[in-house]
Amino acid sequence: MNRKAMSHTKILVHNVWTTKKRIPYLYKQIRPLVFNHILEYGETKDIHIEAVNGYTDHVHCLISLSRQQNISDCLKLIKGESSFWINKRKLIGVKFQWQDDFWAVSIGLSHLGNLRRYIWNQEAHHRKKTFKQEEDRFLQLYPFLHRLNTE
Repeated sequence: MNRKAMSHTKILVHNVWTTKKRIPYLYKQIRPLVFNHILEYGETKDIHIEAVNGYTDHVHCLISLSRQQNISDCLKLIKGESSFWINKRKLIGVKFQWQDDFWAVSIGLSHLGNLRRYIWNQEAHHRKKTFKQEEDRFLQLYPFLHRLNTE
């Protein structure tokens, strides 16, 4: 049997990054604009974003990597372009920046639905928990992660 070889990948990575110094710039009115822009920009760069959302000072972004992509390059593009876009439109009123660092954790397909819901429900989630509490929980679950920089 002569079968044509094909490569298939589904590498899911949950990413979290913060605003510079964790300043709560992502007001309720701005968040949908920023997150929608991140989705649209991802499409133009063939970055498949499964879910994106966040709160006033941070973003959760679930990316499905292709075999040619790496997470560092994808996030460099997303963070760089989105901060440029926010500043170009003067959405904040001051110069906006993302923190340089980020978290990235791979997830299994069996967790995809729960993680999507978790990301989509960030506003409700943060009525009950602060980002500090969320970060503490991530550090318990993933001890190899380090606290995100606050400078």
